[in-house]
Amino acid sequence: METTTAVVEALERAPGIVVPLVREVRAVVLKRRPAPKKWSAHEHACHLAFVHRLFFDRLEQILSSPAPVITPYDPGQSDPDDLLLGMDLDDSLRQYVDDRRRLVERLRQLSSRDWNRTADHGEYSHYSVSSCFAIWPFTISSMPTASKNCS
Repeated sequence: METTTAVVEALERAPGIVVPLVREVRAVVLKRRPAPKKWSAHEHACHLAFVHRLFFDRLEQILSSPAPVITPYDPGQSDPDDLLLGMDLDDSLRQYVDDRRRLVERLRQLSSRDWNRTADHGEYSHYSVSSCFAIWPFTISSMPTASKNCS
C-alpha cells in the first residue's frame, strides 16, 4: 500500500509542476514543434487533458471486466497530426487539473485487490492498475524537454 500511496501523491502533485512549467513557455514558441512529428509544449500539455478520459475508461474496464483487454493507444497513429494544436490551452489545462483531481479521488477509493487487478495489453507483458498509474507521473518528464526545444 505504501507504493500506491506514493503513486497517488505523485499524480496529485503533477498539476502543480506541469501547469507552471507550461506557463513559463513564451507564447511565440508555445506551438512550435522542435522537429517534424515531435510535439510542441502546447501539444504535450493538451495531451495530458486529452488522455484522462482514456485512463478513466481503462480503470473502469479493468475493475469491471473479468478478463479485460486494453487497446493500445498511439496518438501518432490514432489521431490527426494537428489535433492537439487545435485545442485551447487554457481550457485543456483547466480540464487536466479537474480531471486529475477526480482521478486522485477515485484512486484513493481503491482497495489493494483493485490495485493488483490485471488486464491484457498488447504493449506490456504485465499491465495492472498499479503499473498503469505508476508510470503516469513520470510522463511529465517530457515537458521540460519540449519547452527547451521550443525556445
